[in-house]
Amino acid sequence: MIKIGVDAMGGDLGLNATIDASLKIINDYKDVEIYLYGKEEEIKPRLKSNERITIVNCPKVLDMGEHDPVKAIRKDRFEASLCVMMNDAKAKKIDACITSGPTQCVVVAAHLLIRRLPQVERIALCPIIPNLDGKPRLLLDVGANVELRPEHISLLAQFATVASKAVLGTQNPKVGLLNIGAEEGKGRPVDKETYEVLKNNKHINFYGNVEPNEVLNSPTEIIITDGFTGNVCMKTMEGTAKAMAKMLKEEIKSSFGGIIGYLFMKKNLARFAKRMDSKEIGGAMILGIGTPVIKAHGNSDSYAFYNAIKQGINMVKNEVINHIIESLPKEEDNNESN
Repeated sequence: MIKIGVDAMGGDLGLNATIDASLKIINDYKDVEIYLYGKEEEIKPRLKSNERITIVNCPKVLDMGEHDPVKAIRKDRFEASLCVMMNDAKAKKIDACITSGPTQCVVVAAHLLIRRLPQVERIALCPIIPNLDGKPRLLLDVGANVELRPEHISLLAQFATVASKAVLGTQNPKVGLLNIGAEEGKGRPVDKETYEVLKNNKHINFYGNVEPNEVLNSPTEIIITDGFTGNVCMKTMEGTAKAMAKMLKEEIKSSFGGIIGYLFMKKNLARFAKRMDSKEIGGAMILGIGTPVIKAHGNSDSYAFYNAIKQGINMVKNEVINHIIESLPKEEDNNESN
C-alpha cells in the first residue's frame, strides 16, 4: 500500500478541501492509504470511518502568514501538522507529503526535517505549468532559493529531467535556461557561466536559452533559472492570466452582442479556462529531498488538492526519488571535472 501524508489543516480552505479530496482518492485508488495530520477533534466529526484513512492528531497549525518559517518550524516541529507529517516522512512512516500550507514553511520544513539528498546543496520548488501544445512543462526554481550558482542549477536540471520523465512521461526532455535572449552569450555573467555548465552536463539534453515570452509556448520541456527570477516569472504569468480573465468578463458584459457571443462560445471558453487553470495541475514538487513533497496552491479547493495527491502518488509509483539518487554525481564524475 502507498501511504500518503496529508496536511489536513493547511491552506486557505483547510478541511473543506483536504477531507473531500482524501475521500475521493480512497475511492479511486485501492492501493492507497491516507494519513490526515491535524486537530483530531475537528477532523473526526467530518470524516466517515474508513480503514484506509488514519488521523494523526496534531495540536497546532502553522499560520499562512508566518513571517519567520525557521523559528516556527523549530518551535513546533513536534506539534504542528506540517512538521509532524514531515517527521514521519523522514522516519519512512509515509511515502509522500501533500500540503497547501505556507510555501516558505513547507520549503524550510522539507529542508530541516526530511533533509536534502546526499551531495545536494540546494533544493528547488518546481511547479508544472501549462503550455500551448497542451503538454505541461516544468519551471524551476520558483522560490526555494533567491540565488543559485551555476553548478546548483546544473544539478537541479538533472533532477528536473528525472521528474519530467517520471511524472510527465517525456522521453528525452530538453532543458532551457530562462534568459533575456535566445542567443548564446546573452545575460549576466552568472547566466553566461550557467549556460556553459549546462552545455557540458552530459546527464541532460540542453537546448539553450529560452526567452520569457516563450514560457507558455516553450520549445523545451524544462525551463530552469534561479529562485528569484523563477518566482517573478511564475507570478507574472498568474497575474496576467487573472487580469486577462477579468478583462474578458468585462468586455462580454459590456454589450448585448458580447453576451450573445458568449452563449455561442461558452464551451470554448470553458475549455480555454481549463487549459490555463492551476487546479488541473495539482501543485509544485520540491526537488532535492528524500521524500516526494507536493506543495499545492494555498487557495486549493478539493479538486485541486485531489490532483496534488494524485501527483504525489505518481511520484511514489514511478520511484522518482530513487531515480534522482541514481542521477547524483558519482565519484568518477567529480574526478572528470577536476
